[in-house]
Amino acid sequence: MEIRVQEITLQAAAIRTLKPLPEPQGELEKLFRAHHERVFRTAHRVTGSVEDAEDVLQTVFLRLVKGQEHSLLAEHPEAYLSRAAINASLDLLRSRARSKSVPLDDFHSAQLVSTYKNPEAQHADRELRMLIRQAVARLGTTAAEMFVLRYYEGFENREIARILGTSQMVVGVVLHRARTKLRKEIGHYLEKHHEKQ
Repeated sequence: MEIRVQEITLQAAAIRTLKPLPEPQGELEKLFRAHHERVFRTAHRVTGSVEDAEDVLQTVFLRLVKGQEHSLLAEHPEAYLSRAAINASLDLLRSRARSKSVPLDDFHSAQLVSTYKNPEAQHADRELRMLIRQAVARLGTTAAEMFVLRYYEGFENREIARILGTSQMVVGVVLHRARTKLRKEIGHYLEKHHEKQ
């Protein structure tokens, strides 16, 4: 991760010639050191790719260098950075869907699949995870944020409501609708896969 800090610092220096930093350089580095693992972990869970998670990590902190949305960051850095990681990850998945490109599975994603399964089951698991990621990327921004915070990051509805500045009831309703939509979208795949077993 030391190399990533240096890369972001070098890029920050290049951007600084165009636009002054809203915070001292040391503050950004402290923020990166304190929260880079959370941003990376969230991005990896959403994208399923180490390389994509690294790109999201870089994107999130470069946006901070450019001075975007610092008031939200100052109030709740964990909440801001979680949302920033989710949104940057979803943006990446959406742009990939528009361009119809599909990433190759990286070694780390392949390790998440149980080694006790046969190759056909492993392929089905990877395909299902990709379908879920694509379906989550097609949700609206708020629904996708709530879904990722709940099911990828493990936050309770109360915590999600606090992070997003809404009520628990709204979170519950949005998550219910998101789950219903996802079930419909991946239901056909699950029925087809179940028939083969």
